[in-house]
Amino acid sequence: MTETRSQWRFWMSDYEAILGVTIVLLLIGTLNIFSSSFVVASANYDDPYFFLRKQGLNIGVGIVCFLIGCINYHLLAKCRKIGFALVVALLGAVLLIGVEVNGAQRWLALGPFQLQPAELAKPAAIFLEAHYIAWRVKHGMRCNFLHNEIYMIGLMGILVEAEPDMGTAMIICGIPLLMLFCSNMKKTTKVKLLIGGFASGALLCLVQPYRLRRVMALFNPWMDAQGTGYQSVQSLQAIGSGGLFGMGMGMGVSKYHYLPEAHTDFAFSVWCQETGFVGALLVLFLFAMIAYYGIRIANNAKDSLGQMLAFGMTMLIVGQALINLLMISGCLPVVGVPLPFISYGGTSLFVSMFVTGVLFSIGVRNTKNKPAVVVDAPEESVPARSHLRRVK
Repeated sequence: MTETRSQWRFWMSDYEAILGVTIVLLLIGTLNIFSSSFVVASANYDDPYFFLRKQGLNIGVGIVCFLIGCINYHLLAKCRKIGFALVVALLGAVLLIGVEVNGAQRWLALGPFQLQPAELAKPAAIFLEAHYIAWRVKHGMRCNFLHNEIYMIGLMGILVEAEPDMGTAMIICGIPLLMLFCSNMKKTTKVKLLIGGFASGALLCLVQPYRLRRVMALFNPWMDAQGTGYQSVQSLQAIGSGGLFGMGMGMGVSKYHYLPEAHTDFAFSVWCQETGFVGALLVLFLFAMIAYYGIRIANNAKDSLGQMLAFGMTMLIVGQALINLLMISGCLPVVGVPLPFISYGGTSLFVSMFVTGVLFSIGVRNTKNKPAVVVDAPEESVPARSHLRRVK
């Protein structure tokens, strides 16, 4: 009796994997937001479900953003300058009439929402840089460090830094520079780019003394456990107290006014305390899957624009996740970068869903015109020189 060969796959395609992982992260994030926010919601709004209801509304708008991201990415790229102008106008409005929270003026009040335009600048910068690189590659030209798009991205970064929001500004400028570094730019220019990047980061830390104090607190946050190192100490204690399996959902104690921003920047610390090492590994694995399948989508893209967009959007999600995880574990200063899908924040979720939609769109167009491949044909029906039979 002849055995039949079959290949079992949980995902039928890379873009389905991206969508599936996103749904799981949304479910985890919603559960964690309620668990980490009901204490502050009860105290400030007399409603333990306040942030949970708002998160449900945010997810609804996020689904619309996902569908917008699913539009043909060539069409979205054609609107890149309109998007840039809109983002710059909103960033200017923030500096003039924005809502100030904890000494930072970063939000615009729009009815039930508070819009954070700095988040919108992230995909806008990626679209600008991806189009520039794709155009140069298409015409057989090397990419240069100084060009019109990098000036436009720099302007957005300066406006965000003025809020002040150094962490977001570094992401807005850093990911396009990473895309440029991975392009066909000359090696000598890449070395200059690296040196310039590190020098700029050091200069920004020196300009504001509190940033330098945060950097110094990395070496021993317990030296000033009630001051500069307070957030890092409380985050590390929350993570460490979770043990292997955690205290149980809703049972964590750090959210009881010990850990600042427990449902936003430090939401993952609460998750670690309540689900333990096992829960932390699950979230890390999910972000690793986004990195893996996002890079696969970029490698399989049929044009340079799709490749650079997929690479940039993947780095946006995974890069933010990495920064947040290093921040809450005390390996980076507290820079206010949320964990995509897990931290509470309307604009952050909208952008993450839009980015996922762009990745999904590129993935769909990668495989739409490819012939089907049959992998479960009987042994005797497979040609001698091939183990696959293509169906037209």
